[in-house]
Amino acid sequence: MIPLIDLNSQYDIIKDEISRAVLDVLESGQYIQGQKVKELEKSMAGYTGARHAIACANGTDALILSLHACGISEGDEVITTPFTFFATAEAISRVGAIPVFVDVDRYTFNINANLIEEKISNRTKAIIPVHIFGQPSEMDAINELAQKYQLYVIEDACQAIGAKYKGRRVGSLGDAACFSFFPTKNLGACGDGGMVTTSNDRLAAIIRALRVHGSGNAGLQAYNLLSDENVQDFEEAGNNHSVTDGAKYFNYLIGYNSRLDEIQAAILLVKLKYMDKWNEARSNTADYYDSMLQDTGVKVPETIKEAESVFHMYILQAENRDKLTQYLMQKGISTGIYYPVPLHLQKAYRSLGYKPGDLPVSEYLAARTFAIPIYPELTEDKKRYIVDTLLQFMS
Repeated sequence: MIPLIDLNSQYDIIKDEISRAVLDVLESGQYIQGQKVKELEKSMAGYTGARHAIACANGTDALILSLHACGISEGDEVITTPFTFFATAEAISRVGAIPVFVDVDRYTFNINANLIEEKISNRTKAIIPVHIFGQPSEMDAINELAQKYQLYVIEDACQAIGAKYKGRRVGSLGDAACFSFFPTKNLGACGDGGMVTTSNDRLAAIIRALRVHGSGNAGLQAYNLLSDENVQDFEEAGNNHSVTDGAKYFNYLIGYNSRLDEIQAAILLVKLKYMDKWNEARSNTADYYDSMLQDTGVKVPETIKEAESVFHMYILQAENRDKLTQYLMQKGISTGIYYPVPLHLQKAYRSLGYKPGDLPVSEYLAARTFAIPIYPELTEDKKRYIVDTLLQFMS
């Protein structure tokens, strides 16, 4: 089988570097939020162009921490897309807010910015655009709406590290941005991992505190930002009990346990050096697929002119998707369906009252889209075989 993604091939190329990095951590005896995490945060801030990067346990936590830090809570509304992984909406629900789904563009798969304004109410507090499959959303239009209605913009960039919108990398285009380091992502750990980037000093301080139970220096700093009362008392308590040394047992906010392991940070630092090279290889494969599959009966993905996609997935559309993917599987080519049920029709959200036909583009895409292999190590022979097999079926 040609897999949808081949993690073993990637590991074979960099395994010596990975082994050295992991051994260095093991020998250091520092396994949680040590020097490697700090280095990764500094590197991610520099890479995205944001002022701060805060590591956490996974991409879902990155979304929850960002929403919490923005003060979004019970009864608030957050606008997002239904054509994405469940975690985007799940994070909204986890802070007590209500996801409000806006349909997507048929060709880019991203939230349709032209449809957002009509869904804004007096309870709306934020917009979460998802840079789906590695392509940036139309951020200028989204940010203009956010400014007009005083809303937060939280980028779900979990699939899009390295992607650019008008020359700027995702992660620096909203109030905060969330990344996932799940192993299959363009930048994947050997386990779970996440990151929040932001240039908002206040949000950064709160997120740093929330990820460690609201304790210690980070908790005290966040408390001072959020509180108008008793700040002096807490400052004195912190000084009396040496907040910088062992004050993890002094808690100022109710937070979470969402820390990135030092080993995962070390692995990600190795891989980050190759990020642009790997993304370029993905783009070259996408260009090849585009050129070979135009006007063949399958619809290739489109990229808006202002954006540079990193093709986390290469998504095709076909009316006879199920037969086509079955044929490809029989010929030794793996495929994937992302996503078979749009979020507004998931049973978990039946209480919101959506019904089939409410968001027709998302429903149309859910019945027709599928992914074919695209990863940096995909050989020319395999690319040709994939294209030839697709063309054989379509003919």
